[in-house]
Amino acid sequence: MVIRDSWGDRIFHGTSVILVWFVVILTFYPFLYVFSSSISDPVSVLQNKVFLWPVGFSLKPYLTILHYPEMTIGYLNTVFYTVVGTAINMLLSCLMAYPLSRKSLVFRKYFMIMITFTLVFSGGLIPTFLIVNELGMVDTRWALLIPGAISSWNVILLKTFFESLPKELEEAATIDGSSPMNILFRIILPLSTPAFVTISLFYAVGHWNSYFPAMIYLTNENLYPVQLFLRKIVLLGQTADIMGEQGLGTDKLVMAESLKYATIMLVALPIVAVYPFIQKYFVKGAMLGSLKG
Repeated sequence: MVIRDSWGDRIFHGTSVILVWFVVILTFYPFLYVFSSSISDPVSVLQNKVFLWPVGFSLKPYLTILHYPEMTIGYLNTVFYTVVGTAINMLLSCLMAYPLSRKSLVFRKYFMIMITFTLVFSGGLIPTFLIVNELGMVDTRWALLIPGAISSWNVILLKTFFESLPKELEEAATIDGSSPMNILFRIILPLSTPAFVTISLFYAVGHWNSYFPAMIYLTNENLYPVQLFLRKIVLLGQTADIMGEQGLGTDKLVMAESLKYATIMLVALPIVAVYPFIQKYFVKGAMLGSLKG
């Protein structure tokens, strides 16, 4: 017997589809607009003729940006901060989450209270800066890597996932003489790939998009991440030094708007390109918080 949906079910499904498409369009349109503007004719961009698809075609903004040394330096710095920072984040987070997931840990409850406390309260900007300065990390790469090395929220997510793994595997490894560190790196982490990849993505995106700590702790432009370069172009509109002596004042004004869109695309594309490769893990790991802890 074929069971047909009621009118209420059809209305609900139809409304859900319309709502999902609306959210997709609302999310995708800004990205498409920026991309279209970045490859359109600069004059058309300045005249606001670009709405959805490119108007004309020009790669001059991309070529201008890519030949600017500051862009290359910023890119290399950001890649360093993202790769090294994420590695430090995951190492420390796993070393903290694993003991907390074991009920045999002494004072486990009080440790969790202190960790949860930091989700609501923090030391503040000025005390944090004073500590970083006293440690001699100001104007060094470590200032962007160490102060935010552990996220309390991500530690809680990892702890929750570790608790969901079968305890029998750990007990069997303990009987065989494995140490806690050996159990963590050879048994727990290989079984926690979805959680590990998801949390790594959270950390990596945070490092890639971060610019405020660099504004506070860095004065050496050779250490600036690419996000400060993006801020300089998009928010402050400082494009004259990028174009140098090319063209007249009018030409620079025409090119300035296209440079903003091209810079946004160059900064956003690398981190966006990572998602398709880890999507299957991300979908599994997205439900971390729903696991019973």
